Amino acid sequence: MWEYTDLVQEHFLHPRNVGEIENPSGVGDVGSLACGDALKLTLKVDEQDIITDAKFKTFGCASAIASSSALTEMIIGRHVDEAAKITNQDIADFLGGLPKEKMHCSVMGREALEAAIADFRGTVLPTAEGEIVCECFGVTDLEIIRAIKESNLRSVEEITNFTKAGGGCGKCEEKLRNLLQVTAGEAMEIKAVNIKPQRMTALQKIKKIEEVLEREIKPGLRKDGGDIELIDVDGDFVMVSLRGACTSCAKSQTTLKQHVEKKLRELVLDTLIVEDANS
Repeated sequence: MWEYTDLVQEHFLHPRNVGEIENPSGVGDVGSLACGDALKLTLKVDEQDIITDAKFKTFGCASAIASSSALTEMIIGRHVDEAAKITNQDIADFLGGLPKEKMHCSVMGREALEAAIADFRGTVLPTAEGEIVCECFGVTDLEIIRAIKESNLRSVEEITNFTKAGGGCGKCEEKLRNLLQVTAGEAMEIKAVNIKPQRMTALQKIKKIEEVLEREIKPGLRKDGGDIELIDVDGDFVMVSLRGACTSCAKSQTTLKQHVEKKLRELVLDTLIVEDANS
């Protein structure tokens, strides 16, 4: 389980400036629901180019909500030129830090701010013209190169933490490694996305699986009237049972393999195999 600072918890439980400004001066819309994170930032700018109001709407985790809330507080009252200098690290620092696996949330806030300012100025962001490297999350090569340079990234795992690239199917891992070698230098040590996990006891594994199901899987299924229950864990075999609307869904097996199994492999153990206890 990730540890959040008191400020992250405060901005998550009591987010500031939630909503959407009517007739905004600039709009920044980044991410997508399909990727699991989305943020819309709207700004009101006066004649002196001072940001007088900022509001956000987001779909994402606690870090995404907290980062978006913090961002609005950081930019209200600032000149546009000054706000444009805010980095994702500034957002994380404002919150007292973020778990390394959640740094992409602060990056999304920075991207939304840049998009809103570009909309206000009537300009186009350079990163918008990049080539898609990670199809799962729609991350371009220019975005990855920028993250590597700005945050001094030194492993593919760090690229995933900051951009989400490589956090889905993993097919782009080789492309990420190549970008890292070219951008940061071939002499550095390159680490893979999936670091070999430490050995877990059976109880530790079950507890971790239950935590991931509760935090990452169930909320999405429940929005569509479905649910999932952990039945048993035997070695690397995870037996689950789909509930509610999921039981009659034609894509239930796809949900188990492409969503549940993938998420458990990503966050618990990369050798886990999810099976339907009812089949």
